[in-house]
Amino acid sequence: MTDTLLKAVRRYAEAFADPTGIARTPIAGLTTVRATAPSGLDYAISRPLVCLVLQGTKHVTMGNRAFTFAAGDSLLITADVPTVSQITRASIAAPYYSLVLDLDPAVIADLGVEMKAVPIADGAPVRHEPTDAEVIDVALRLMRLIERPASVPVLRTQLVREMHYWLLTGRHGAAIRRLGWPDGNVQRVARAVAVLRAEFAQPLRVERLAAVAGMSPSSFHQHFRSVTSLSPLQFQKQLRLIEARRLMLSDGVSSSSAAFAVGYQSVSQFTWEYGRMFGSPPVRETKAARGTVQAA
Repeated sequence: MTDTLLKAVRRYAEAFADPTGIARTPIAGLTTVRATAPSGLDYAISRPLVCLVLQGTKHVTMGNRAFTFAAGDSLLITADVPTVSQITRASIAAPYYSLVLDLDPAVIADLGVEMKAVPIADGAPVRHEPTDAEVIDVALRLMRLIERPASVPVLRTQLVREMHYWLLTGRHGAAIRRLGWPDGNVQRVARAVAVLRAEFAQPLRVERLAAVAGMSPSSFHQHFRSVTSLSPLQFQKQLRLIEARRLMLSDGVSSSSAAFAVGYQSVSQFTWEYGRMFGSPPVRETKAARGTVQAA
């Protein structure tokens, strides 16, 4: 069954992938990924998702925890957390392929009520396990559905819901349940994260974010760090730096223009913080990254 899913993902990715190897599908939140060479380091603050690796190998680091996963494994991210990832095994003859689905807290909450599932405290927002057979089966039916466009509007909702159901009943269930708990800390922090993502270039007071989360500032700061592994200020800073890197790499924007575009008032402060996060100053790091992409 895994081989059949790989073939379906390969057909779609080869037909629709953009220059970065990403192919978004007509089903919201469902994406295929293809790479024909090992990648450079990819810095991101990931949203909750599940990634099914079908061919090749990927390495993901969060804080001091590292994960390597290959064909047959699934990566689960259950909170907005900073990750550094790298495709480590891929070639023209055997590309890296994966299928990614964004997790929907509303679907999880609804299923949790029907299943009478109680969220279990679990502080690990990133993990990997062998992919359950039921999840592979639904993923294959989703890919087959995409090949029949007229059926997508009618059947996509129930298949995405079924995918969430099997994830909830499988190895990842305990961690996923927290996403659907409306008054839980993960969901409260997620409301503040949404504001940070939308307005990261603007000055944001912790008091406002705490109010959005429905917490006192001190409690908010504690729970925010517990969920995301960062303070709100560190989270905003990483969003700014990641977006600045994208502007320089993808759009050719100068480092000073990128700094001001993401909210920095001082280019020297931007340069120092950029080097601290990515290992070298903006100009040198982006030049090296472009060289890696061209070589690949």
